[in-house]
Amino acid sequence: MQNKIWYGLMLTASVAMGCSDVSAPANEVQSFPTATEAAIGNCTDAEYRQLDFWVGDWDLTWKQADGMIGQGRNVITRSPFDNCVIMENFNGAPSMQFKGMSVSTYHKPAKMWRQAWVDDQGGFFSLYGGPQADGTFKLDMERIGGQGPYRRMIWEDINKDSLVWRWQGKAKAEDEWADAWVINYKRRSI
Repeated sequence: MQNKIWYGLMLTASVAMGCSDVSAPANEVQSFPTATEAAIGNCTDAEYRQLDFWVGDWDLTWKQADGMIGQGRNVITRSPFDNCVIMENFNGAPSMQFKGMSVSTYHKPAKMWRQAWVDDQGGFFSLYGGPQADGTFKLDMERIGGQGPYRRMIWEDINKDSLVWRWQGKAKAEDEWADAWVINYKRRSI
């Protein structure tokens, strides 16, 4: 049991750090960057600022299945890892009992953003992507071994004090993307 827990923690940490191979068996140890490799990724490049629009304290609204408007809050910070990691703390209350958090970082060797999401419902998603030519920011969910549904999140209509976030899905590659959850973000007044 402890080996499974340790492997789960290592897998989560590997995804958060953007390691490309997170499929190692529990009896294999993944290597961490050397001091020289770590110095290369000191998080000062412009790419590490691409998700800065999301950092802040946000009031959230969304349309619920019953037609009512749901409300929640999302606090996005850069701590505790300074310019290298963006942390999300989502709370769906008072409209729903759902909490989650994510860590996102720019993975310089792969030239993409990586995010690991976990929640109080047992959910875990590993996502990858970045800014798009149309001004949106998109992260696609990793499909392990090419299996599972297609999911992605898109930030759009990005302004200083508001944005729209979409969680979309489809069953097969050739299907059209469909919204599963659309959240309107409004920056909280100080």
